[in-house]
Amino acid sequence: MQLIRSLLLPLLIPCLAIAQGIRLEDFDYPFPVANYAFESQGVELEMTYMDVSPEETPKGTVVLLHGKNFSGAYFEETASALLAAGYRVVMPDQIGFGKSSKPAHYQYSFQQLAKNTHDLLESIGVEKAQVLGHSMGGMVATRFALMYPEMTESLTLLNPIGLEDWKAKGVPYVSIDQWYQSELKKTADKIKAYQLDSYYDGVWKEAYDPWVELLAKFIESPDYPRMAWNQALTYDMIFTQPVVYEFSDIKVPTLLIIGQRDTTALGKNLVSPEKKAQLGNYPELGRAAQAAIPGAQLVELEGLGHLPHIEAFDRFWTPYFEFLDSQ
Repeated sequence: MQLIRSLLLPLLIPCLAIAQGIRLEDFDYPFPVANYAFESQGVELEMTYMDVSPEETPKGTVVLLHGKNFSGAYFEETASALLAAGYRVVMPDQIGFGKSSKPAHYQYSFQQLAKNTHDLLESIGVEKAQVLGHSMGGMVATRFALMYPEMTESLTLLNPIGLEDWKAKGVPYVSIDQWYQSELKKTADKIKAYQLDSYYDGVWKEAYDPWVELLAKFIESPDYPRMAWNQALTYDMIFTQPVVYEFSDIKVPTLLIIGQRDTTALGKNLVSPEKKAQLGNYPELGRAAQAAIPGAQLVELEGLGHLPHIEAFDRFWTPYFEFLDSQ
């Protein structure tokens, strides 16, 4: 018996590590995944992505960039509709998110994430793409369009964050160490409570469960402190690197799709009720962004919050597809 245990133990340990890892090894994605291996900041990294194409020659490529509390997996319905419409679809997980590497040390910037995305696309033969970014992905997508306009056929910003500069509006700075301690205290119940309040206006549907489960998987891992550190670093990136001041420099066709019920704003819990009321006013922010981005189109979705493509897919899809097909 002791001999059997000795023989099995080396086999069991890797299995346990996989089941409890911070790369979502036991969380199924809707499409096959691949890894783009590269070196960045002296570290060997893997950027996981999904790349799906229709049977016929694609009419173009669409890149979908996820938000902070998500991964490429939540674009399943969007990607399926794009496939049916004849598009190739690429959905990367940014470094520090989803199934991608979680480095112990990384200097996060939107420029770095945009470059990583550009290099991934280049490696799989994408020369031009229509880019959609949701939430934090909207900030990555904006930086991508500014850095690589020749690759960006169009830009769609779906309830992006970064439409305002929170520090300029009086939100106090939170250190990376403070963000880290906050991340360590997360639980599945706290994640669901946050999403219920911030994303879905107090109405929960079974379809939202996977996006709590995805984040809860990280917490279960013994390596979660490394994941939490990555999350703290990206919060600092979001707060200190606003893209709103460069909207006027965007030179590609741009569509803003804004759920009007959204009130997302980093640090709004840290300010007075009077200041809080002035933050995350998405109807106002969407119109200001449209005015700042040359030739931008704006679609306002009444009654929807931070995730229109999850809450009411058809209402999101109709104006989005019309825009894509017009390019």
